[in-house]
Amino acid sequence: MTTKVNKKSDKPIFKEIIDMIPSGILKKMTALFKSDKHCYAYMLYDQLCSMMFGQLNNCHSLREIALGIDQSPEFLYDIGLKQSPAKSTMSDGNRKRNYQVFEAIYKQLLQHYSTTLRHREGYKVIEEIKGKCVKIVDSTIMTVSLALFAWAEYRTAKGGIKAHVSLDEGYMVPDIINITEAKLSDRRGVDAFRYPKDTIIVDDRGYFDCKLFKQRVDDENWLVCRIKDNTVYEVIQERDLPDEDDQHVLLDEEIRLTGKPAVKTGINKVRLRRIVVYIEKGNRTVELITNNMDWKASTIAELYRRRWEIEVFFKLIKQNLQIKTFIGTSENACKSQIWIAMICYLLIEIIRRVICKTKHSYSHCILIIRVCITRYTTLNYVMNQTQVKVRKARKHIKDPPNLFRSCPKKKIFEQFSINFKT
Repeated sequence: MTTKVNKKSDKPIFKEIIDMIPSGILKKMTALFKSDKHCYAYMLYDQLCSMMFGQLNNCHSLREIALGIDQSPEFLYDIGLKQSPAKSTMSDGNRKRNYQVFEAIYKQLLQHYSTTLRHREGYKVIEEIKGKCVKIVDSTIMTVSLALFAWAEYRTAKGGIKAHVSLDEGYMVPDIINITEAKLSDRRGVDAFRYPKDTIIVDDRGYFDCKLFKQRVDDENWLVCRIKDNTVYEVIQERDLPDEDDQHVLLDEEIRLTGKPAVKTGINKVRLRRIVVYIEKGNRTVELITNNMDWKASTIAELYRRRWEIEVFFKLIKQNLQIKTFIGTSENACKSQIWIAMICYLLIEIIRRVICKTKHSYSHCILIIRVCITRYTTLNYVMNQTQVKVRKARKHIKDPPNLFRSCPKKKIFEQFSINFKT
């Protein structure tokens, strides 16, 4: 027996999505950052509402946001705005209102929905590390014009904005993001990334750094990183390889780093493990380093293989959200736009995992929202009942003919006079 899904709603889809942000979080963050101080028309909610509309409706400029959100006075009232925002007002808000308030809102939402995000469809737990938290660290660059974005230094004739991201592998949601100019190296962009005890951190060759390794060992974290080709080390002991299983593991040995950076930081006193894995795709080998001596080599290899998930995440947000085309040129405006994009990403993931009863890809889910964003239909109905199908056209039902509309006045009076005479 199928349950009937309510279709009509007294508020648009866009308002239903905004209402997923608890009002208590908005009030708390507004008071904490004093975001509405000296503001009389364009409040924090107004900016969040306008910029989220731009993200979800694929708007590439302030003009598109202003035109799109100004549907009708009733629509503005129903989404909680007193008036439609002007382009200049939105520009001032993006430039002046501290981006950190949107960062704080994102982190509060992540904490609020942590239980909801815990399990995602298709996720397979690695049994040997079951219950442990895995973080994948990497960065992505959004290229911009250096002439317009003078603060975003990258190359001689090109600017760039870099997002250093720590992705929770279980949630498939970032928990730490550091937005800098692209010129800053990957390694220096994660100086402030600190994790609780027993966290597993997986990253690529750009994060191979003795000082960073020493920091993670001191924090009692587990590291899995791709080793650099010019690394200086000595082999302490070669470990036995599995007889039948895990034939892709070619080498497993305990080592000690002996280079000058290792001696300087003290990581040379820590026993590490070097694992060489054969990758059939591409016919190549990958050398990994870790400070864990107990897990199977295949577990270490699987952890590094899952590092690819952060590349999938970067592809998702760049293809479906507005983080490549910026509607402001100041540093504050760009960071605000990226954090609001992350808020939208988080809310859509919650919709996809909780409200959607059918399996939707992220791209398809945001497509449905984009097409139906101004409809007065329930989010549940739109996400589960909207289908692409062929529909036949139908003519409008015509009104019955009106004598006074179809006949000239002269003929009407002639007809009346004839009837009167008879």
